[in-house]
Amino acid sequence: MVSRVIPVDPFDLVIFGATGDLARRKIIPGLFHRFVVGQMPPEARIIGAARTETTYEAFIQLIRDSLEEFAPKAAEQGREISAFLKTLHYVCVDATGDTGWRELGQILRPNAVRAFYLSVSPTLFGSIASNLSAHGLATPESRIVVEKPFGRDLASAKALNADLRRGFDESQIYRIDHYLGKETVQNLMVLRFANSLWEPLWNSTHIDHVQITVAESLGVEGRGEYYDRSGAMRDMVQNHLMQLLCLTAMEPPARLRPDAVRDEKVKVIEALDPVEPASIARGQYRAANGDGGYRDHAGDPQTLTESFIAMKVNIGNWRWAGTPFYLRTGKKLRARTSEIAITFRDPPHMIFPKMDGRRGNALIIRLQPDEGITLRTTIKEPGPGGMRVAEVSLDMTFAEALGSHAETQDAYERLVMDVIRGDQTLFMRGDEVEAAWAWVDPIIRRWEEYRDVPAPYDAGSAGPEDALMLLHRDGRRWREIQP
Repeated sequence: MVSRVIPVDPFDLVIFGATGDLARRKIIPGLFHRFVVGQMPPEARIIGAARTETTYEAFIQLIRDSLEEFAPKAAEQGREISAFLKTLHYVCVDATGDTGWRELGQILRPNAVRAFYLSVSPTLFGSIASNLSAHGLATPESRIVVEKPFGRDLASAKALNADLRRGFDESQIYRIDHYLGKETVQNLMVLRFANSLWEPLWNSTHIDHVQITVAESLGVEGRGEYYDRSGAMRDMVQNHLMQLLCLTAMEPPARLRPDAVRDEKVKVIEALDPVEPASIARGQYRAANGDGGYRDHAGDPQTLTESFIAMKVNIGNWRWAGTPFYLRTGKKLRARTSEIAITFRDPPHMIFPKMDGRRGNALIIRLQPDEGITLRTTIKEPGPGGMRVAEVSLDMTFAEALGSHAETQDAYERLVMDVIRGDQTLFMRGDEVEAAWAWVDPIIRRWEEYRDVPAPYDAGSAGPEDALMLLHRDGRRWREIQP
């Protein structure tokens, strides 16, 4: 299958924090890939903005080194790299002061799509937005892109939204979550709403439960102090897992339009029931094989921040009443894997005696490492001697089914191009962010009030025993975390 590449209009993309880690690892390599395949027009310009005082030549060398390190096969694409580097500019800008803004304005063109990517600390979002407005750089057609975290609680999220809205309309604000740029996540909507096979079954009548897992094999080494201020709940559940939950559970939108999709996601969040303490398991990985535990990496032997969380969540609406959603994420687990597993109810009457108690049907949507979809079903085992049944999987991996394009495209590539196109479908709206925090805040407040201590778990395991009990109490089991 050949992927269609639809070029975007000429643009000026200003990346604040252009010398930082995210810009070098993801944003600029993603733009380079779009340039190589012909989606980024030659007239496009990428303007690096940072407080670092450096020469244009030094910035170009930094980007060249980044492309060779983080862009696949970049070293073999010397001609393309040289052409891409000609689209780059650099301006030294003080986010909280007046330095550099006039110079930035002189580079920007009046007739090109204008986008500002804030790859900086959230504490600078407000001052950058204010400066863009005060210096006349933010036009009514401009777009501004902000990275998570979108606050650390409801109050700070509201303050952050207010800061952004002082210079930009909500229709101009793009809150980016790279999980929504993954091909499999986008395919979830197509799978549900473009196939008559699934939608009649996508409810509590036919689905027993849903498991959403985002497991990481690495710990928080090197960024423990930062992570310890957030933990798994703020860092993963409030945004990434919440988005996966919404896309899995939402009602069909009337049209594939940004606000129609986001309206349905907000309805899911607002329908979430409060979570009882008994339906939550928290953990911290402990030291093993000479490697430090979470408290060592966080630099605080008394920290109560969780590196693992599992939750049983119920959605109080007609579609999902009686079907629990189990969410699970953590550091230092057995493997790096992300998936959504839809487990269907057993037939109401089983005529094959040996099938009693066996759950055969499940739809597994893999987000990483090998993006794809697996349908687990039951068939007759070949051979004579009676009616024996067996479980088999119908597996589709995007890289194999759709060609190399599905294997190489990074989520940031898709999302940045959506910004240039002005498509907000895969970006969070302000009320969506605030609704998620309104649901999460009471849970975190209770932990802090009662000084809840996370349970220790072994590095390389599936998490603490408490997480296993969440499902065992309901007569269910977690899917294995496998490489």
